[in-house]
Order: sequence, then C-alpha cells, then structure tokens
Amino acid sequence: MMTKTDSTRPVQDDLFRVMLCDLVAKDHELVLLSDAIDWKRFEKALEPAYSSDKGRPSVPIRMMAGLTFLKYMFAMSDQDVLDNWCENPYWQYFCGGEFFEHRPPTDQATMSRWRSRSGEAGAKEMIMETLAAALRNKVARKKDFERVNVDTTVQEKNVRFPTDARTLDRARERVVATGEKLGVRFSRNYVRKGKTMLRKHSGYVKAKQFNRAANVVRAMKQYLRNVSDEAEAAAMGIVPRDAREMALLEQLRGYVELSRKIIAQDKSTPGRDKVYSVHEPHVECIAKGKVHKRYEFGVKAGFVTASRTNWILGAMALPGNPYDGNTLSQVLKQAEEICGVKPQHAYCDLGYRGHDYKGECDVQVVNRFRKRKPRTLLRWWKRRSAVEPVIGHVKSDHYMERNMLGGKQGDKLNAMLSAVGFNLVKLMKGLKKIWLKRLFLCLRTEADNIVDAVNGLLRWFGAVRCQAAVVLCRPVFAADWHFA
Repeated sequence: MMTKTDSTRPVQDDLFRVMLCDLVAKDHELVLLSDAIDWKRFEKALEPAYSSDKGRPSVPIRMMAGLTFLKYMFAMSDQDVLDNWCENPYWQYFCGGEFFEHRPPTDQATMSRWRSRSGEAGAKEMIMETLAAALRNKVARKKDFERVNVDTTVQEKNVRFPTDARTLDRARERVVATGEKLGVRFSRNYVRKGKTMLRKHSGYVKAKQFNRAANVVRAMKQYLRNVSDEAEAAAMGIVPRDAREMALLEQLRGYVELSRKIIAQDKSTPGRDKVYSVHEPHVECIAKGKVHKRYEFGVKAGFVTASRTNWILGAMALPGNPYDGNTLSQVLKQAEEICGVKPQHAYCDLGYRGHDYKGECDVQVVNRFRKRKPRTLLRWWKRRSAVEPVIGHVKSDHYMERNMLGGKQGDKLNAMLSAVGFNLVKLMKGLKKIWLKRLFLCLRTEADNIVDAVNGLLRWFGAVRCQAAVVLCRPVFAADWHFA
C-alpha cells in the first residue's frame, strides 16, 4: 500500500524553475480539457486503494490518471507517454504539474500497477467523468443519450498467429526455462531440435507436404511430453525455501498442466477448449465473417454509442464468445449506469435477432426490408451504421487494435480505457469549438461597439459642421435682408 499524496497544499514559487502557467497558452485544447475535468472525483473514488498512514508517498492520483488519459488519447505505450511527457509542457500542465520538469514523474511498472489497483471501478469512473464533463460544459445533452446504437467487435490480443508447431515449441521453452530457474536438470531440453523441427514444419507447410508436417508436429509433441514428465517428477521433490521459489513452483505446475492440454488437443477438439497462446491461455478464436480476416484471436467487446452525437456510453469485454443478442441486457445496463440516462430506443444489426432483453427500452433490429416504414423511423435506422466508424476509430486511434494488457482483467480495462480516450478527444474538440465561438462573439461585439462609436463621431462631426455653416452664413443672410 502507498500513502495518498495530498494535492491541496499550496505550491511555492521557485526562482530557478519555470512555472507551467507561464509557458502554456490558455486557449490550447489540453488546457481547456484540464480545466473541464473534475480531478477530485478520482481521488474520492480511489480512496480505498491507498493507505492513510503506511508506505511511502505515492505519485499524485491526478498525475497517474492524466498519464492514463494521454496514453489512450494518443495511442502510445507507457514508456512513450513518459518520454513525451518530459518534452511537452502541455502534457505536464494537463497532469497537474506546477513547474516544467525534465525527468518523468514515474515509470511504466508503476503505471501498470496503478491500472491493476484502480481496476474496473476506476475505468468506469473515467468514462463517467468524460460524459459528465461534456454535460457540464454543454458539449453534449442528456437528450442525446436516449437513443443509442449497439454493436460488438473483436478486441485482438497481442499474440502470434497460433499454429500447432509454434504453440508446442513455446510451451516447451516455458517449461524448460521455469524448471532451470528452480534447479531442475533435464536429460534433454530439446533446444536445438526444437528450432530445427520448427523450421522444417514451416518449409513442409509452404511446400504443401502436409503428411511430413504432421510427422514433425507428432515429434514436437513427444519432446514436450518428455520435458513435462521430467518437470512434474522433479517438482514433487522440491521444497520451496522462500516466496520466490514458491511462486516459481506454482508457475511450473501451471505450465505442465497447460502442456498436457496442448498435447491432447487436435482437430476434433472444440474451439472454445483449445489453447491458442501459452502466455495468454484465455485467448479465444472468434470468426466474425470478415473476408479479409477470417479468424481473430482475442475477446469479444460490446459498445453502446449515442445515435445522434456518437459519444461512447458503454464498453465492456464479453468473454466466452457469446451470441450478440445475449449481451444486449448487460451492455444497456452498463450504459445506463455510466451516463445516468435510461436509453429509450436502441438500434442493432441483424446479429441481435432473438435477443434476451426484456426491459422498457424499445429495441429496433435494423433489417433489409425498409418499405412501408415511417420516415422518422428510417432516419434512425440509417443512423445505426454510425457505430461502425466509431469502433474503427477506437481500434486504430486509441490503442484497441492490439491489446497489450495481460490477463482477463487487461481485456476489460483496455476496452473501457479505449472508450475513455475516444470521448476525451471528442470533448477536447468540442471545448475548442465553444471557445472559438465565444471568442468570435466577443470580437463581433467589440467590432459592433467600434462601428457604433465611429458612426456617433461621424454624426457629431456632421452636426458641428452644420452649426458652423449656420453661424458663418448668418451675417450674409442678415445683410441681404436689411438691403431688401
């Protein structure tokens, strides 16, 4: 545990350091976004994750939340965010810095642990704050959240394309490496033979010699079986001396059990029972019917967006590759909890036929038969496809295309934090538009005042000129009248 750093203390000026408020422009997007977010909300929500009197002082919660926001706004790794933070004063101001710093405030290991500590509750608070900030600053309206679009996609994991030979060789490498750390002496570790057989398998498959490739796979299974038997026998006689050896022993037993499962699987094994990756054994094979990519390896994710304005109201990982219609209830429930508005109408594609939702929301399954439909209904049916580019932007621009976070919790966090990055960019652009609109109105008002002042001066000068002419011409008129 770590003691939460107090961010309410006043900051004293420093003669030898530059204050960020003197460097940044007040009309910059990140400055406007920083002022729009309620940072105290995260400190209250994450209070149970910190100790009150034990441990060293932690990095401020605003700093960690700001770094997480920047990571998913600009689709960067943890180390890239820290490197760019040292060069960009706007990023430092956004994260709550007071002075320009030349060294990163933390490291990537701390960022990873902070994500695990905040968990789903912290990610949910971040999505809620993005929408609450949009409502406070009048970038969005609650009325826009009553009509939603729902769709699913695949969040791919950062794993290699699985083949039998690769999976067998990787499992053998993990068993041997973990066993050697515990002092296990293998009669043969098959390091040289493993590389040779893996190269042979690739060549046989390229030449379409599938019988020879199957023989190679059979031999690699035997290599893995031999190594696993030796590791299992040695693990029974190992007495761990400390916590490190205990953790390594548990890891070795897990790899041996996983190896048994990999050896037993074949073509007849159901897809949901297969192991596609050794370091991420929960990865699923999902076929979405795409022509360019028949199979994707990861987890299914559901998204709920506003039909009119495309704000992401809900994002969640759906393990087990469920039918789309069976996920409608939970994604709509999450959207209601996040935005605080109960959806009145939901528009889905044909993948949601036969859904299990039984609430008050009117679920419209958009089909191909659109004749004799009211024009107002057809208008919202056409807006159903607006969820597709939103998912595309989340994947390509906000770090969801290849999920780097490990485990099942990493799948859930990455889906939600990618939605946070999308909403933040949308909020940042909306705040900039509002600021420009206000600036235009101010300039227009000043211009109108200047024009009115100039017209007043012209009228005043015109009146003065007329009075002067009357004064000058009065004697002439008087003389002419006396002469007459």
